[in-house]
Amino acid sequence: MNTILRVENIEKYYGSKSSLTKALDGVSFTVDEGEYVAIMGASGSGKTTLLNCISTIDRVTAGKIFVGGKDITALKGNDLNRFRREELGFVFQDFNLLDTMTAYENIALALSIQKYDPGKIDEKIKNIAVDLGIDEVLNKYPYQMSGGQKQRVAAARAIITQPKLVLADEPTGALDSKSSKMLLESFKFLNEQIPATILMVTHDAFTASYAKRVIFIKDGKIFNEINKGDSSRKEFFSEIISVISLLGGDANDAL
Repeated sequence: MNTILRVENIEKYYGSKSSLTKALDGVSFTVDEGEYVAIMGASGSGKTTLLNCISTIDRVTAGKIFVGGKDITALKGNDLNRFRREELGFVFQDFNLLDTMTAYENIALALSIQKYDPGKIDEKIKNIAVDLGIDEVLNKYPYQMSGGQKQRVAAARAIITQPKLVLADEPTGALDSKSSKMLLESFKFLNEQIPATILMVTHDAFTASYAKRVIFIKDGKIFNEINKGDSSRKEFFSEIISVISLLGGDANDAL
């Protein structure tokens, strides 16, 4: 199995010398090709900082991050822009769709930027739209879609270029329970059928139970890690709740 992501002993500090905050403290882990990994932790635990460092939105203070064997902490300028454009897919909590473009155009833009063969774009978009159940909204603008539809369009946009790694930041945070479940089923399909490698940050145990592995972060360090293995999603959910209680969080906040 190829290792897609390797995080090596990274540290991240914020602030000045007189007032330093250590957001990440010696974090190391790997994600293999085809894995679906969730990162959980209480507010302020460092999970969003970790995702920001992997996505190159933020830079590490120490340590290294490799994606596809490439040290992304050393990338700058055009090389960094090319890496973000070609090797990462993003799904954000607030969708980040362009309001002046239809769903079809939002998805197509990702391919156009990569100078994908124009003759093949239409078929590629329609295929992924059917897979994610958004074929009926391709000609609609974001304001004409539900939150769940917008998030599935965002997922299609993230995966359409076949990136090495898809990063999802609280993808169900702005969705109701029905839309959340539909999105998570879409993520499951993408992971199992494409197969997409997904790293997802979430505070929600139900959302995390769709992943195959969950990494828990506390005070900027990895606290625990559990694998789904042959467990049912319900069993895995219960195991996640048990770890949350050990973290010192309120399990009711994770439901």
